[in-house]
Amino acid sequence: MKASKHAELGAFLRSRRERIRPEEVGLVRGPRRRVPGLRRDEVAQLAGASVDYYNELERGAGSQPSEQMLAALARALRLTADERDHLYHLADRPLPVQGGPASHVHPGMLDLLTRLTSTPAQVITDLHVTLVQNPLAVALLGDHSHFHGQEASFIHRWFTDPAARSIYPEQDHPAHSRAFAADLRAAAARRNARDTEARTMIDDLLARSPEFTELWSDHEVAVRRNDRKRIIHPELGVLDVNCLNLLSEDGRQRLLWFTPAIGTDSASKLDLLTVLTTEQFTPHKS
Repeated sequence: MKASKHAELGAFLRSRRERIRPEEVGLVRGPRRRVPGLRRDEVAQLAGASVDYYNELERGAGSQPSEQMLAALARALRLTADERDHLYHLADRPLPVQGGPASHVHPGMLDLLTRLTSTPAQVITDLHVTLVQNPLAVALLGDHSHFHGQEASFIHRWFTDPAARSIYPEQDHPAHSRAFAADLRAAAARRNARDTEARTMIDDLLARSPEFTELWSDHEVAVRRNDRKRIIHPELGVLDVNCLNLLSEDGRQRLLWFTPAIGTDSASKLDLLTVLTTEQFTPHKS
């Protein structure tokens, strides 16, 4: 990156930071706040970056930010699609492929996710690529941010990686397989005929998974909206939850959140999950 672009990137980040009120991103406005918008340390926290690293970016110094960091900053600063693209241009990075893990999150979905602080929630694409998770979703489902390419899709991992299925009891696997195949068929049909992302994934699954091939030949179609699931947590055991979906207008993204199933002990387990998450994200004093 040229020094001039480093400086412009820093100025752009600072201008976007100063326009956001803390409560808009789920933070509490303290009585001694001296800045009109977010503090640098708050942006760093929201983006999962170190404070020193973010300070360097705003000063127009430091190394070229990665595409993953740019995506995190775009979400932390609630950038519009045009602003997100501008951020990538300033950083001399190619624009992310639509539908991948760095896709621009629907602003309404991101706003709702920010407000869901007491229940696991995440935003995914119609191909089940996780775009952003709140801390409780990470604690319940695992961190999905390290998956890339086709592996970023949970549907793809479900049919190609046996380890992906460990989150659900084995006796539930056939039902999930049918639901994933039916949901994928609905998603592929909604997309433009020139959109190759879904078609490429389907072709790969047909070549690699006999189970998927058999299910695909049944031509079942159904969008997953509301499910009751059993999720295996390594510390809390099996949780019975309702998985609720809110779809964007174009159907390309959905907000998922999980609530305890009535008549089970999952409410108390989710309370314990909150405690575990608080302990995980609270710095320990030496």
